[in-house]
Amino acid sequence: MYISRRRMTKKLLLEFLSISSIFIFVFVFFSLSPRKVKHTSTLPKLHIHNHIQLANSACEGTLYPDLCVSTLSTVPDLHTKSLPMLIVATVNQTLDEVRASELNCSRIQKKFKHLDIREQRALQDCIELLDDTISDLKITISDLSKSSTSKYYNDLQTWFSAAMTNQYTCLDGFAYSNGKVRRMIKKRLYRISRHVSNSLAMLKKVKKKNSSSGRKLAEEYGVDVAEDGYPSWLSRKDRKLLQTSVNETVFDLIVAKDGSGNFSTIMEAVALAPNKSDTRFVIYIKAGAYFENVEVDKKKPNLMFVGDGIGKTVIKASRNVVDGWTTFRSATVAVVGTGFIAKGITIENAAGPAKHQAVALRSGSDLSAFFNCSFVGYQDTLYVHSLRQFYRDCDVYGTVDFIFGNAAVVLQKCNLYARLPMENQKNIYTAQGREDPNQNTGISILNCKVAAAADLIPNKTDFRTFLGRPWKEYSRTVFMYSYMEDVIDPVGWLEWNATFALETLYYGEYMNRGPGSNTSARVTWPGYRVINSSTEASKFTVGNFIQGSEWLNSTEIPYYSGLTP
Repeated sequence: MYISRRRMTKKLLLEFLSISSIFIFVFVFFSLSPRKVKHTSTLPKLHIHNHIQLANSACEGTLYPDLCVSTLSTVPDLHTKSLPMLIVATVNQTLDEVRASELNCSRIQKKFKHLDIREQRALQDCIELLDDTISDLKITISDLSKSSTSKYYNDLQTWFSAAMTNQYTCLDGFAYSNGKVRRMIKKRLYRISRHVSNSLAMLKKVKKKNSSSGRKLAEEYGVDVAEDGYPSWLSRKDRKLLQTSVNETVFDLIVAKDGSGNFSTIMEAVALAPNKSDTRFVIYIKAGAYFENVEVDKKKPNLMFVGDGIGKTVIKASRNVVDGWTTFRSATVAVVGTGFIAKGITIENAAGPAKHQAVALRSGSDLSAFFNCSFVGYQDTLYVHSLRQFYRDCDVYGTVDFIFGNAAVVLQKCNLYARLPMENQKNIYTAQGREDPNQNTGISILNCKVAAAADLIPNKTDFRTFLGRPWKEYSRTVFMYSYMEDVIDPVGWLEWNATFALETLYYGEYMNRGPGSNTSARVTWPGYRVINSSTEASKFTVGNFIQGSEWLNSTEIPYYSGLTP
């Protein structure tokens, strides 16, 4: 009887504890839970689902859809936003990340005091390039916010293309370093580049949506060509400046070695030129050799250099990669300010072939034009870095990759001379750096002479010479209506590294002539083609490829808009 009572007491105690636990759990649950539990419905889930669907739809066709969707998913009231507004949202996010990346580079500069000189200079390049990217992206926001985005399509494509190029140029500056700093910054830069890539892909949809406008659009590039077929790039005053002889021209400043001008160095004159000027400012550089590095930064738009002619007015320096400069910073003359023009000048990097990358001219100036100029170097002579550029009646001398970069550029009626390279080197005329299939960049060589320089002529059989090789994955270069001497190797083009980019590049030849133009033994890469259609070839003319019909008229630089005069 006693044992039974103990068991009964224990059983009652356990039941009491169990019931108490339930009451405690219920009390805690309702205390911590939202008050209006009974009103929960599926509407928020449906809203989130629709929001993600809208982001997925906008991001369709981008190369980095996960990043695109995660970016757009944070935009409130997504269903009320137009496609240009979604691109603006992406750009705003990108700008935040560019600023953070610029700050990161500055912090690395300050924190690591014992970086070698190459890494210090490469970091400084990055800071400048990131600052340029901020400017480029701010312009895109302005254009995207206008009522007719399609009208600014080509400008937008240009600025986005440049913004992406800047990130890769930054990373290229660390090619000869130990890699430590590059590893610290590359993840951020790749993310920025992917944001810009997504913006370019979404922009393409804007073009398609609005491509029914009355004016003719080149199907692939969305190029707005003026009805008269001629460009209006520069003003009538600029045209007159290019047509008028030096003796008849009124200049704003004169540079002369003999002291007969305002200054004896070019950079003194550049420093005195107005900042952010809307009008042309002309600097006359008298005959002589000017041993200096010249930089025209983005605060100096609409500058014009006028010299006394090729071989008479010479700007010469010798920065190079072997001596610790980045390729970007090695340029004898570097121009970034929009609308730069040069006439009658020789620009030379005199470092010599043993110093490897050594740039004569670097242009990142949108709507820049060069007339009757020569560019002299060996490896990497002419750096057509970014944006829209035009070269007419110019001479370019070099050996390895001596016209390179990622601008949208046309060289018309120019002479391209391969020089005597170092032993075991090959000559390559071009190395184009397009990173993304939606960039509107490439090198178009139209009605030029492709030849051997005097020092190579007696040694042509000792060195192989090629039209180009793919520096980046979507490299794009065309030679059209040009005369090719027998210096060109029968295969025409050279690999960069095994099979890299052979399927994604675009290399074309159209209606060329001369002993080096025979295409019967050319490479058989998927990305190479002999262009058989004038319609396809016309995409790479002044009028179409660089929108020359919108800006070149005002320069008075002679040109023709189509394939032939």
